[in-house]
Amino acid sequence: AAERHSAALELSVCAESVEVRRGGSCEAAALPAGVSLEPPSCRALRRLPGDGLHLRMRLHRPPPPADPVFTLRESLKPHKKYVFYCQSCGDIVLKGRKFLRVLPLPSENWSDLVEEWCCHPNPFARSTLHPQNDDCFLGDTFFLLNSGNEPHAPGSPKSKENTRVICKRCKTMLGETVSSDTIKYYITEVIIQPSEGCFSPTPRSQFVQSMVAQCLLELSSAKSTFRFTIKGDNGKTYILIWLLNSDTLLVESLGSSSSLSVPTLFGDVFMPSSGSVETWNAVKVLYQPCIKCRNKDLADAWENDMGVHSLKFPSETCLELLLILGLSTASLPPSLQCMKSFQV
Repeated sequence: AAERHSAALELSVCAESVEVRRGGSCEAAALPAGVSLEPPSCRALRRLPGDGLHLRMRLHRPPPPADPVFTLRESLKPHKKYVFYCQSCGDIVLKGRKFLRVLPLPSENWSDLVEEWCCHPNPFARSTLHPQNDDCFLGDTFFLLNSGNEPHAPGSPKSKENTRVICKRCKTMLGETVSSDTIKYYITEVIIQPSEGCFSPTPRSQFVQSMVAQCLLELSSAKSTFRFTIKGDNGKTYILIWLLNSDTLLVESLGSSSSLSVPTLFGDVFMPSSGSVETWNAVKVLYQPCIKCRNKDLADAWENDMGVHSLKFPSETCLELLLILGLSTASLPPSLQCMKSFQV
């Protein structure tokens, strides 16, 4: 009884921080500027073996100054020159490209839906949406450009391997040829910046998760779609993702979790750690890996579900994303890593 009493915890909650005292030691988790708590809202306080102390409380944060949803359509404007860089190594892919038209593409199954709209044979059956010299067509996870005389375009795409567009420096797959005059570049592989700017590298894992999160946000907002299949350019399904929350705020102080020091295979850390307290906007997702035939029945059911949206990325990027999700799950307390059969 004496040992239990000496190990008793005392919790103090104020608007700026949370303090936990045990005997003579004290650990505090401070909040960044602009973020505050409501101490009276503290509830569901409990201690879980292997997890630590859990509690729920209401958080206050000023609304962001602008809509956080980023779209590729907003980053590309007609009549401006852009430079396209390989995201992995920074090599210039396209230099000084100026577009007269920047247009969104319809959904991939648009031609199938036309038959439901028309009372006569599909007038677009033999039509293809290919960009002209000064066009840029935007898809969910890619953009289409007219190849022109670009050196990255293969001469005669006859096999799947010959259609891959590769970075000349680091040999990363940037996209693929769609036809003899059209190239598809994936948004996770290329950084687009105005010609007058300079290239600013972004750690690979941060860039991939940022672009995928933005894509999920845009599609869920525009189409009320919350379930997604992540497919590779080889046609295989790698991940099933269910978007749970799009307004999650992560606040973390140094030493409060291992996630700040979790290394990845991409040469950076999972999250930035430039200060004692960090704050990130994040999306909370449930996911199921589908590699090595895992969750095949569920993947087949989602494949035939009209409420599920398919997203295509290079196969290597799908594996990177799966590793990023796994590292994120591992950084959570064990009791928060799963929800039913899904990982969080």
